[in-house]
Amino acid sequence: MDRLRDSEEYQSSLNARMDNRFATAFVIACVLSLISTIYMAASIGTDFWYEYRSPVQENSSDLNKSIWDEFISDEADEKTYNDALFRYNGTVGLWRRCITISKNMHWYSPPERTESFDVVTKCVSFTLTEQFMEKFVDPGNHNSGIDLLRTYLWRCQFLLPFVSLGLMCFGALIGLCACICRSLYPTIATGILHLLAGLCTLGSVSCYVAGIELLHQKLELPENVSGEFGWSFCLACVSAPLQFMASALFIWAAHTNRKEYTLMKAYRVA
Repeated sequence: MDRLRDSEEYQSSLNARMDNRFATAFVIACVLSLISTIYMAASIGTDFWYEYRSPVQENSSDLNKSIWDEFISDEADEKTYNDALFRYNGTVGLWRRCITISKNMHWYSPPERTESFDVVTKCVSFTLTEQFMEKFVDPGNHNSGIDLLRTYLWRCQFLLPFVSLGLMCFGALIGLCACICRSLYPTIATGILHLLAGLCTLGSVSCYVAGIELLHQKLELPENVSGEFGWSFCLACVSAPLQFMASALFIWAAHTNRKEYTLMKAYRVA
């Protein structure tokens, strides 16, 4: 009887330790998943995937007015709006493109030069037509042929972040069901979904980098203009490893818990 009682107490203690270990891994995975979701959502919704730095333009010429009018036009082609981005400290997101211009535009009578200018950021959203529009070998020249590589890179960089965010949200629902059922088995599916989400995020970042590099090979940056990846892009880069870590913890917790349960069941039978 004493030996049986000791065995039961040992099993109870072992189960408690295992439950604490799995619960800790599950909580850490959930926190990582939440952070990565917030980062990914912020990355999608902001306009700083890539930023250009150029000398401040005074916006006092007919040429500048023409560039601005073409930038906001629904018929603006890739070369047109990129020229404006280069010239006016532009920023680009997945949904919008923005330029920084002087607050008070004097198109026909240049203002007196001052040491500083009041500037304001103006943004234009990409339409769905523009998102899926073909890219040309020579940007802006419709007769140069379709550049399939840049076309599909652009489409992937636009679609994959939304696929990633959707997979994480679906994984969160499965994780919620696992909590309600008080079982770690469904978290295997949550881990797999987070792994796929991480791959989508990584693919989106890779497509964006490749697309920017190919674009700058076609359209060289003007003198005194520089470009760099912005903080929105960095959020997406950070989100990917967080998704992979959450995925590893979810899968480990579910798989190890199932293995331990099988061993304990075999021990009890024996």
